[in-house]
Amino acid sequence: MKPVEIYTSPLCGFCHAAKRLLKQKGVEFKEVDVLMHPKRKPEMIKRAGGKRTVPQIFIGAQHVGGCDELYELERQGKLDRLLAA
Repeated sequence: MKPVEIYTSPLCGFCHAAKRLLKQKGVEFKEVDVLMHPKRKPEMIKRAGGKRTVPQIFIGAQHVGGCDELYELERQGKLDRLLAA
């Protein structure tokens, strides 16, 4: 399984929803809380192509986007393939 990294904030409901989906699927992920580690936010923005909102989700080297994009991959049946590829 590819490594998954998610930039989050504890105040973000979309972050909680994205993590919930990953946990339901049994996916381990590395979480970077940009509120606790504000020096990591510029890194997130650069990796996410200028996007400043959380969550920002990466599967392997691929930027997936946010919570909506993650759930859309799941609805389309593409998330499992992306995680395993």
